[in-house]
Amino acid sequence: MDPSENGQRQRRRRRRHSAEFKAQLVAVCRQPGMSMAAVALEHGLNANLLRRWVVEDERGRATGLIDPRHAAHVCSMPANAGFVPMELGRPGAVTSQEIVIELRRGATLVKVSWPVGAAPACGSWLRDLLR
Repeated sequence: MDPSENGQRQRRRRRRHSAEFKAQLVAVCRQPGMSMAAVALEHGLNANLLRRWVVEDERGRATGLIDPRHAAHVCSMPANAGFVPMELGRPGAVTSQEIVIELRRGATLVKVSWPVGAAPACGSWLRDLLR
């Protein structure tokens, strides 16, 4: 008999994560182009919890409270993570006046250029294409 049928509810217990696990995920989030939400989703965590770990790490680094044994761990996302990390331009760097999208499937490469002024239309087109 299921405990919920008997009028009793099972209490959910909080999961506990090791300092090493937290440090690994924080290190992944610090890599250029990484999405905190995607990292959290990939590891079955709430994005707000991961954000809190990153903020705590930043505060610990500022005050010198980070244990160097845990801060040195870095892991990479699995190949099936569903996104590709990319390097963002440096602040103040000269940027192109067009959006360039390269799509690769096997040996086929499709390159699309879109004017920056029409960025919302580009986003809509890309969203429709990827459905």
